[in-house]
This record gives sequence, C-alpha cells and structure tokens, in this order.
Amino acid sequence: MNKIVLQLDELSCPSCLQKIQSALDKQVGITNVKVLFNAAKVKADFDSDKISADKVADTVTNLGYNVQSIKVK
Repeated sequence: MNKIVLQLDELSCPSCLQKIQSALDKQVGITNVKVLFNAAKVKADFDSDKISADKVADTVTNLGYNVQSIKVK
C-alpha cells in the first residue's frame, strides 16, 4: 500500500471536502481518505496494482479542483 498527498490550490467550502472524499472513496484501490480543509490537502492510501497516483489526482481534477503537487510514499 502506498500513501499519496495531493496539495490543492484551495478548498472554498466544507461541501468541497465531502465531494472529494466521496469521489475517492468510490475508487477501487483507495482507502483511508482524509481531506484537510484548512491545509487544502488530500491524503490517502492506495494500492498501485489497482490504481495509479495519476488516476487518484485525475479523480480530484475531474471534480474541478487544481492539484498543485503530488507526493507518493
């Protein structure tokens, strides 16, 4: 299991947090999603055999949020 941290431009409202959390929770291979509203970060565990880091970021981008950086551990 890998860890990913996405730094976003901003999160403007609490519903943004729920929107991102819900979309990532539905993806196969992603677990333990945490969206940090004040820091505009998304943290999650993902199985690289089931989903790529780019696909995780694309999921957030497709919701209309700008991903500034991706860190994978």
